[in-house]
Amino acid sequence: MVGTHSAEFTKHGNHSSFDRMTRTGTKAPLYRKVNTRARGVHHHTGGDWRHQRNTKREQRNIADEVPRGTMHGTERRGLDYTPLFRFLLSKVGKDWPAVHAEAISRLDREEPIYWLVARTERERKDYVRIGESSYFSGLFVDGDGKLALVAPQLRNEDLTPSCPCCTHTFNGVPFVKKYEPLSS
Repeated sequence: MVGTHSAEFTKHGNHSSFDRMTRTGTKAPLYRKVNTRARGVHHHTGGDWRHQRNTKREQRNIADEVPRGTMHGTERRGLDYTPLFRFLLSKVGKDWPAVHAEAISRLDREEPIYWLVARTERERKDYVRIGESSYFSGLFVDGDGKLALVAPQLRNEDLTPSCPCCTHTFNGVPFVKKYEPLSS
């Protein structure tokens, strides 16, 4: 039909990033391997095992037949879950079990979902800070099993940046208010 837009198109007519298909025909993951929006950010990847394997301690462990540790690090570096947060915000008012199932199928782990979605009434927050200067609306599952905003009246204009050096965003949009230092 001409002049109509399906839910998977943005106002510019492009597919939104969270509905994009990969080459294999599956939906794209809801996270990025690195923060591709920032320049000069180093995620401290690699090199951990490389610098450890020929040390005297490791050679003694080999001589004593002590099993080696894993070559995989314990830190999760360079993962950006902004696509997940945008996906969840776009699904407000939808059935939570269906939204949750789709999100789980497109993530590496379940934990980031609950950074935004409160599991209990006590965990509910009007907004959630992710990282240094990114804020997102808090979400919860209402009594009807639908995903809902904790504070639907909260707007970008209501928030004030905490420092002058960062670009603070609310749901991906830069703050309207400018930084105002506290007067003493």
